[in-house]
Amino acid sequence: MADRYLSFTATAPGRFLTARLGLPQPAALSRWTAERPALDGHLLHLTAGGPSGLDLAPVLARTGLPTTTETAGAGTGTEAAGAAAGTTGSAGTTRPAAVVLDATGVRDVDALAEVHAALHPVLRSVAPSGRVVVLGAPLDARDHHQAAVQQALEGFVRSLGKEIGRGRTVNLVRLTDASAAESTLRFLLSPKSAYVSGQVIGVGAEAPDGPVDWVLPLIGRTALVTGGARGIGAAVAETLARDGAHVVVLDVPQADEDAHRVAARLGGSALTLDITAADAGERIAAELPDGLDVLIHNAGITRDRRLVNMPAERWSSVLDVNLASVLRTTDALLAKGALRTGGRIVATASIAGLAGNAGQTNYGASKAGVAGLVRSLAPRALAEHGVTVNAVAPGFIETRMTAAVPLFIREAGRRMNSLAQGGLPVDVAETTAWLAHPASGAVNGQVVRVCGQSLLGA
Repeated sequence: MADRYLSFTATAPGRFLTARLGLPQPAALSRWTAERPALDGHLLHLTAGGPSGLDLAPVLARTGLPTTTETAGAGTGTEAAGAAAGTTGSAGTTRPAAVVLDATGVRDVDALAEVHAALHPVLRSVAPSGRVVVLGAPLDARDHHQAAVQQALEGFVRSLGKEIGRGRTVNLVRLTDASAAESTLRFLLSPKSAYVSGQVIGVGAEAPDGPVDWVLPLIGRTALVTGGARGIGAAVAETLARDGAHVVVLDVPQADEDAHRVAARLGGSALTLDITAADAGERIAAELPDGLDVLIHNAGITRDRRLVNMPAERWSSVLDVNLASVLRTTDALLAKGALRTGGRIVATASIAGLAGNAGQTNYGASKAGVAGLVRSLAPRALAEHGVTVNAVAPGFIETRMTAAVPLFIREAGRRMNSLAQGGLPVDVAETTAWLAHPASGAVNGQVVRVCGQSLLGA
């Protein structure tokens, strides 16, 4: 269903009226297309806290954005931003499409002042739908001063994301090696991350396996998407196919026609079975004797009702589909070696599991369980099978299910985030594709919200 409020605020009367009434003014987000695969403008690279030792220059150069490098207190601002080609602002100066602040060297409270000094002069110049990415270091358990100020960056980023406006996003990446974070930086500094904001993403030091085809990164790889016949699952299947994967669209037998239609359109194949069956994992492995590279757990259901009115069947059916089947299928496929080395598992959690939602104790429990699965399994799956395990946690996404939500509840869901609008299935799909990327091996055990920085929960 079209977001009429978003369309109205894009008009002159809409901007005037909503400004007078103090109502949200969402900006239309710039998303990835084949014609516009990159942000329009240049990248401003800043540093706070002194040299960090990160070799960022070659990685930032490969984002495709012309880069200007400045140091805190050394001419940063609109004038410095104007040193490279970009989007022209009203004052005739160029506007950065993205800002990367390297704050990995911040180790004490005094150095936090450099974070302010670096970003304060330039934020107004960041183009609409622009990106701010702050780079932080892992927390040092031996140095509580460093841990305190690096943790402070998290509160800083989440707060900045809620005030920056105009479709711009702010995220924090904790890293120790720039090359291991290349896929993450490329994602966050591109239109593909339009609905990802206020997130803290940890990146390890694992280097990518061999050369990477950045245009078709999944070429020669097989991806299975459960619940792939419609909605978010179909969008995920389409995005993985765009990136070169042979996609297996898995859904329930009742969706056989839709599954085959999606698979045919993508040049993939369809598999229909009950994912809650005890032998589902064994049947998937039998259907894919050559193995699997990407496993996307997207299948899920809702059976909403307040707990005092919820029959046991509504509870058990949601837990069985959304959590138990994920556990059983993952265990079976790993035990059989069906996931090849370098494989990726991406499960679908939800902000309902992170922040809670009235009437969804069953759904919230199942999705919180997915987050627990990811955090526990990730280190063992990587060590024992060479497979990473992550999750996406969607917020309010515009689907047929949310279109059926009563008007006022739907409008609240759309506006209760920093971007003041609902996301699209493709936003979840792009985030999933980043986690499935061969160069994302250093991203493991992460639960990344795709919610426009929902104002509910952390």
